[in-house]
Amino acid sequence: MKFTLSWLKEHLDTDASLEQICERLTAIGLEVEDVDDKAAYKPFVIAKVLSAEKHPEADRLKVLSVDAGDGKPVQIVCGAPNARAGLVGALARPGTYVPGIDVTLSVGKIRGVESHGMMCSEKELNMSDNHDGIIDLPEDAPVGTSFASYAGLDDPVIEINLTPNRPDCTSIYGIARDLAASGLGTLKTRPAPSFKVEGTTPVDVKLELDDAALCPGFSLRIVRGVKNGPSPKWMQQRLLAIGLRPINALVDITNYMTFDQGRPMHVFDAAKVKGDLVVRRAKEGETILALDQREYKLGPNNVVIADDNGLESIGGVMGGEHSGCDENTVDVLIESALWDPINIAKTGRSLGIITDARYRFERGVDPEYMVQGLDRTTELVLELCGGVAGQAKVVGYKGYEPKWIDFPVSEVKRLTGLEVSAEESLAILKGLGFGIEGSGERVSVSVPSWRPDVDGKADLVEEVMRIHGVDNIKPEPLESLGAVNGRILTTLQIRTRTARRALASRGMLEAVTWSFIPEAQAKLFGGGSSALKLANPIAADMSDMRPSLLPGLLTAAQRNADKGYGDVAIFEVSGTYEGDTPDGQRRVAGGVRRGTASLAGAGRMWSNATKGGGKPVDVYDAKADALAVIEACGLPMANVQIEAGAPSWYHPGRSGTIKMGPKVILGYFGEFHPKTLAALDVSGTYCGFEIYLDAMPEPKKKATRTKPALELSPFQVVKRDFAFVVDKSVEAGAIIKAATSADRKLVTGVNVFDVFEGASLGENKKSVAIEVQIQPTDKTLTDEDFEALTAKIVGNVEKTTGGVLRA
Repeated sequence: MKFTLSWLKEHLDTDASLEQICERLTAIGLEVEDVDDKAAYKPFVIAKVLSAEKHPEADRLKVLSVDAGDGKPVQIVCGAPNARAGLVGALARPGTYVPGIDVTLSVGKIRGVESHGMMCSEKELNMSDNHDGIIDLPEDAPVGTSFASYAGLDDPVIEINLTPNRPDCTSIYGIARDLAASGLGTLKTRPAPSFKVEGTTPVDVKLELDDAALCPGFSLRIVRGVKNGPSPKWMQQRLLAIGLRPINALVDITNYMTFDQGRPMHVFDAAKVKGDLVVRRAKEGETILALDQREYKLGPNNVVIADDNGLESIGGVMGGEHSGCDENTVDVLIESALWDPINIAKTGRSLGIITDARYRFERGVDPEYMVQGLDRTTELVLELCGGVAGQAKVVGYKGYEPKWIDFPVSEVKRLTGLEVSAEESLAILKGLGFGIEGSGERVSVSVPSWRPDVDGKADLVEEVMRIHGVDNIKPEPLESLGAVNGRILTTLQIRTRTARRALASRGMLEAVTWSFIPEAQAKLFGGGSSALKLANPIAADMSDMRPSLLPGLLTAAQRNADKGYGDVAIFEVSGTYEGDTPDGQRRVAGGVRRGTASLAGAGRMWSNATKGGGKPVDVYDAKADALAVIEACGLPMANVQIEAGAPSWYHPGRSGTIKMGPKVILGYFGEFHPKTLAALDVSGTYCGFEIYLDAMPEPKKKATRTKPALELSPFQVVKRDFAFVVDKSVEAGAIIKAATSADRKLVTGVNVFDVFEGASLGENKKSVAIEVQIQPTDKTLTDEDFEALTAKIVGNVEKTTGGVLRA
């Protein structure tokens, strides 16, 4: 939102400087983004042409002798047809930047004659599009003084950044109202428009809409006998200063009202309108040639203004070229209407149209100013273009019913900590246009029609706070509780961070992939339900919420491989989606390894080979990563169970399920099914895992956060090896569990170190060798103790698995 300082002071009576105004704007929430103090125009001075001689080498050029007021005439070569002796204009000396042509002048030779600057045209100073000749000022213009000051080009331009909830400040009048409420001057009140009305408006307006909210009000007036020429200089300068190009008086008046009062207007050439104006939904496939010379294809979601000729305007967004006003316009129809903000926003986005009218209507304009804006626009048309105004027609508008808010003034202190008296709080609200009923510490406040963003008492507190001054909130240290603070993060948040650190410490790099994936990938990984389809996907191949992290990680690893980085280990800790309800979202830690990117090291190097690296990743790499996450999250690893098999996207013989108890599934790991890799169009050796962090049980609460004393056994650890012959179908985990349960106090660890299959063992038999770690705690074990423990281990394994001790 741009405006000039003089334009602001037309509504605000203040002696404040530019710097003070900018500081106050930012302080009350209207952040100043840029200030153009027009310093670029300072070098231009008013100068008088003393003589104008024909150029010796060019018929269309003249050599001027110009007096800039310092008594030292300078020589200028000029090609303007109106250059003559006695002309008073604007001089730019060497070194001056000329904004209209984007050139910094220097002394030059034109056809052999030196030129020490230039006499400027209006276009070269961005005053208008006129470049038929150089600026021709009155003879009494003060030679030697600043041309910018004389012509009003030194008026600073302020640009503020508006938040979407402040439609009232899309007008310069609204900005002045905020500044006045903050104490920086007084808001000027303008007398109500007054003009003579003769006759009626011959065009009727019909609202043919299935939803009245699409156009809550429409007003129209004809002005007959106008003369539509250029707008006055003061209006053109203001429009140019904020980046708008003057077109003609009627169009410039509507643009002026848009910025001055925040009221977008539209004008129709009455001679080009046939029949009545009808506000309706567009029909599918209807087109309109708009004022930007582009043709738009519309549909039922767009609201239009039409007549017997067809479409004349896209309501609240842009007018049509057919009924636009030009220099031949004699009778003009002035429109002031209300439109549904959401529909305007959708229409603008779908058509790709950005206009000042759309900017205001999609935020919400003042409904009570619809008719007043029509009257004010009519007054300007009569003043600048002449003519006779007809009686206005207003349809659809039912008036504004103010919203009342019960406001305890003590809320200001409670929500902000500011000590603001009730008198000051209510005075601030009154200054902003709010109505107050009652007195004391609890009052009723009515919301003005130009503040659709104010909905409750917290909004009123915000108004008091920003006008009183956020900078008045003094920084204070937090109150000391005199004790160690309790835990701030939830268990899931702690485990999310812990999982990230654990996987990063294993040499994996964190990735962030899209939560949206193609439908085919979603179905491949157990998703694809209609409840998880996006209503408005950002791309055709991002149609479904992901049921798993693995599709994104696998395709990301493949993209790296395609660019020459084949050994990739990446992970992500994020959400997956099993349904559209809150409990259908899971918190998952997932990872993928490709090529030789194992923990031991990637690549075919001797240094890696000595550590076991350089080999293709397999199911055991994925298993180690998955268990590392579980262990880092603090789960008791003795209670973790691993079963063969996993979902269909894993390799059926090289995958596993991690469980805690018979029902709680913690996750899956393994190599991937060849069909899965083919469907994702990825190639190479892959393994991966997913751990459900939200499935992990909450840790048991401890009586104290202090860690227990470290108890170390003074006795040496003893290790014994056992080999059992079992059926091939028996899992090694079952043997480990049976050996561990023989004596949980003494047996502190069981590891498989060999698996052998051969004809000597018998058909469908295998040998599983385990190492059992025995840790005495209160005495040195005797041979009898070891024999008894050995018997219990062998007996447990035989009972549980049917295995026998290998001879």
